[in-house]
Parts: sequence; C-alpha cells; structure tokens
Amino acid sequence: MSRLAVLKGGRSLERQVSLRSGGRVEDALERLGHEVVGIDVGADVIERLRAVSPDAAFVALHGQDGEDGTIQELLDVLGIPCTGSGVLACLRSWDKVLAKHLLAEAGLPTPEFFAFSETAFEQLGAGETLPAIEERLWFPIVVKPATGGSALGIKFARAAADVPAALVAAFSYADRVLLERHVRGRDLAVSVLDGPDGPTALPIVEAVPHDEDFYDFEARYEIGRTRFECPARLPSAVTARAHEIALRTYDLLGLADFARVDLMLEEGSEELSVLEANAIPGLTETSLVPQAAEAAGIGLDDLIGRIVELALARGPVGTSG
Repeated sequence: MSRLAVLKGGRSLERQVSLRSGGRVEDALERLGHEVVGIDVGADVIERLRAVSPDAAFVALHGQDGEDGTIQELLDVLGIPCTGSGVLACLRSWDKVLAKHLLAEAGLPTPEFFAFSETAFEQLGAGETLPAIEERLWFPIVVKPATGGSALGIKFARAAADVPAALVAAFSYADRVLLERHVRGRDLAVSVLDGPDGPTALPIVEAVPHDEDFYDFEARYEIGRTRFECPARLPSAVTARAHEIALRTYDLLGLADFARVDLMLEEGSEELSVLEANAIPGLTETSLVPQAAEAAGIGLDDLIGRIVELALARGPVGTSG
C-alpha cells in the first residue's frame, strides 16, 4: 500500500467543509490499508510534505488554494502526484466568468451573463450600465462572486432596488462579480468519474431544499435542510442530455479524475443550462459526488480508492492538465 497525504482545511471560507471532506477521505484510505497523513494546509505545508514524502496527495482542499490551482502547482514543483485536476483545469473552473465564456464559445448552454470588476464600478462607471443589464437579463437576477464555491456570497436581486446590496455582498467575497439570468427550475448535479474507458457520468442528483427557493450554503451542508433524489426522476431523454452536457463540460475544461457539473433544468421548457463545474467537489456526508457514486454501486471506499489509483498511475499532473 501507499503513503498518502490528505490535504484539507486551509485558509478559505470553505475550511470547515474541507476538514469534513478530508476526514472522510482519511477514514476511507485507512480502511483500504494505506498509510495516511492528514495535513491542514498552512504556511508549513511544503515543510510537512517534504517530511512525509508521500507517494501521492489527495486534494480535499476546497475553495482558495485548493480549487484555484495553487496547491497543484506546489505539488508539481515537489514532484508529488495528486488527485483531481491539474493547474489549468482548476483555473478554468475556479473562475466562473472564464468558464462561462468557454462554455458559450463551445456552444454549451449557460445562462446569459455579464461580469465586472470592482475597479470597473469604482473607476469606469460600470454602475451606469445596470439598467441596460437588468433589461437584458430580467428579474430576478443572480449576483455571485466570480470565484469561490459552496454558494457563498450568492444573492438574488428580485428588483432593481436589490441590486446594490447584492453587489456589495458579492464583492465581499471576490473583486469581480457575475450578474446572471436566473433560471427557475430544478437544481441538478452530474458527477463525473474517470476510469479505464474514460470519464463516465454518474446518476444525477437533484437537490430539493426544504423551505428555501435557493440551494444555499446552509442547505448544502446542514443535514436535514435539503432532500436529495438520486437518481433524479427525469425523462430518459433529459437524463441523456444532462450526461452529454456534463461530459462535454468536463472535457472542455480539462478536468480529471472526478468532478461535478451543476445544471439547471428550466421549468416548463426542459432546457438544460450549465451553472458551473467544481474541480474539487465535496466528499462530506451531504455532498453529491458520494451520493451519485453510491447510486452507481460505488461505495465511498471504492470511490476514494479509484481516485487515488488514477493519481498514482498518472504521476505528477504538471501545469498543462
């Protein structure tokens, strides 16, 4: 068996979720017989990795440093293979604006959007364009930070009067914001798992929050706040289309090993739209990837074992993947 470092925690706002994901990964790897060293990522991470000298690192580091390609770059410098996507794929999926431009260019459906930096509002008068944006997107408008995950900083602007406060909230998480047409419908997640025959789309999970109309941070991670249906009850044609879109998104962004693509199924039209892709999806008790894997007959230990095997076989990812 191998000596494996599990990278978790860190300094992002998703720290607690990452610690939970990392803890579950550690337990699974120990059950599989590996030597496991958990590392709460901080200023001493390089020193600790050199001291441990692992055969590979399992990246369970959500948010900043884990999903933006930073830790992958450091691991590549050290010559340590790691699970999941490489630097470029992480950068593409971490930056929601970049990801949406790539999706649109490739002809993949994604809600219409506009994006501006804080500097554009402060120094270039971007605020003067808001009436035109509101006319193009209609209300409600979704206002979200351009980077980050777990629905942190995302607000609904149900009318023009709500937009300034929503912008302030989003800018508290990132220096660039995304204003996106709201798609009312069903919140679907398609997990993708690599294997010997290439990536496979797992059964679709539908998240149905209780007493909320938005799948926010609390609904994602507090047990009992959301009902999950897996496989989602969908017409076979919609399932096939969702799988196709997710796999194309996975390929377009260059994702590897496993990832999650979030979609909306529009109410009344059955049109699917890609909201975003997550290169380091959660592995907590309420996370969607383990649920999808379980529905496909893949238990948590098997899932984690497969991901580690892919990393060990590949070696250091490098900066091109």
